[in-house]
Amino acid sequence: MNLKKAKSIPFYIGVGLIVFLLLVMIISIFYTPYDPNAMDSANRLAAPSMEHLFGTDNFGRDILSRIMEGSQTAFIIGISSVTIGFIFGFLFGAIAGYFGGWFDEVISRFIDAMLAFPGILLAIMLIAVFNTGMTNTIIALGIMSIPSFARITRSSFIQYKEYDFVKASIAKGAGSFRIIFQHILPNAISPILVAVALSFSGAVLSESGLSYLGLGVQPPDPSWGRMLKEAQAYIASAPWYVILTGLAITFLVLGFNLLADGLRDKQDRKA
Repeated sequence: MNLKKAKSIPFYIGVGLIVFLLLVMIISIFYTPYDPNAMDSANRLAAPSMEHLFGTDNFGRDILSRIMEGSQTAFIIGISSVTIGFIFGFLFGAIAGYFGGWFDEVISRFIDAMLAFPGILLAIMLIAVFNTGMTNTIIALGIMSIPSFARITRSSFIQYKEYDFVKASIAKGAGSFRIIFQHILPNAISPILVAVALSFSGAVLSESGLSYLGLGVQPPDPSWGRMLKEAQAYIASAPWYVILTGLAITFLVLGFNLLADGLRDKQDRKA
């Protein structure tokens, strides 16, 4: 096996994990083995069996159904928060990198100020202000991801605006909008896609952490982080509860991290 193929294996593993969990999420919209919120006190903490493949939790709810339903929360929050971070981060970074001057100075200081706060601490602070819930969690995580997108976009635009094909377009009288979106963005997209994959995995981890602390998605909406919190007290008597929930988070985060690594390797080979 040559080096190029060896480096591609993690990328395809990551894509496979993401596609599998995406299919689980799509299926959960139409079907789950049981109602994810249906309680059965007579069947609490049942071990995995043919009736309940992943067992039941401390309220007798089917763990597989709740993990499937929780995948919707993970993907919705991941996609929504990354979209917010990408849109605003790209706009800030593109303006700062392309126009420079006082635009760059103001936006760079704003990015530095946001980066001065640890990401999860910034999210906790924002949720403390806006209250808990899925919508506020999405907004908080979206704001948290803006600086990374802005910094990467800014650095790419500073690099590419000095290229001859950009200077030629400026000399021909092309407008800033056309140069940004038709000439620079297609060439700068690779590092931005890496940032998208990393931000998605970061959003899933952050949401799980916030829900674990009781600050993220609130019941009855299933969240993998809250499920971990509930499973913590039963780690000795029902280890499958915490293991299977933890694996769901691990596989989704691992999938996007491997995807990001693969995209970065492809980008390095093109450089």
